[in-house]
Amino acid sequence: MSEYNLPSRVLEKAVHELSKLPGIGQRTALRLALHLLNQKKEDALQLGLSLVELVEETRFCENCHNISESDLCQICSNQQRDHSTICVVQDIRDMMAIENTMRYPGVYHILGGVISPIHGIGPQNLSIELLTKRIETDEISELILALPTTMEGDTTAFYLYRQYKDKVPEITTLARGVAFGDQLQYIDEVTLGNSLASRVPFQD
Repeated sequence: MSEYNLPSRVLEKAVHELSKLPGIGQRTALRLALHLLNQKKEDALQLGLSLVELVEETRFCENCHNISESDLCQICSNQQRDHSTICVVQDIRDMMAIENTMRYPGVYHILGGVISPIHGIGPQNLSIELLTKRIETDEISELILALPTTMEGDTTAFYLYRQYKDKVPEITTLARGVAFGDQLQYIDEVTLGNSLASRVPFQD
């Protein structure tokens, strides 16, 4: 189970589970497990309880696929937001990056990824059907395609544009202050905010 000869089966199991996390190898997992053992017992238990609570009490918003503790997330349930404008993003981290700019008053739709045939990800693997339902039932005036400026992101944006160009009055994308190949979550807030404010019509 582990590449290390560990003195405890329980420790070995903890290292194995921690190493399943993205970016965490066996060495880092062992260091984290040993760190927890050196903490106060109540602190380590609090971490465990918070992880259980995360898994058991969070869900995906039935409207936009954001993480939520109820059927609708805080953004979708906020009547002060502009519900006629939907910003489509790849994942929750991109939504958080845009929220941090404090320059977007609308709502979001989180796809849960981008179309990538090489990785076996097609439209059916994303929350596109949910987005279609929103467009068909709500009065949407603008769809902002705030997707990564990568080949996969552009492919996804083009697919969505073809799907909704006759259903939504205005489809826009971020201004190209965002360089090709950039992930939104790593762009500074000023650049991202300016790109959002200066968004341009999507062109096929």
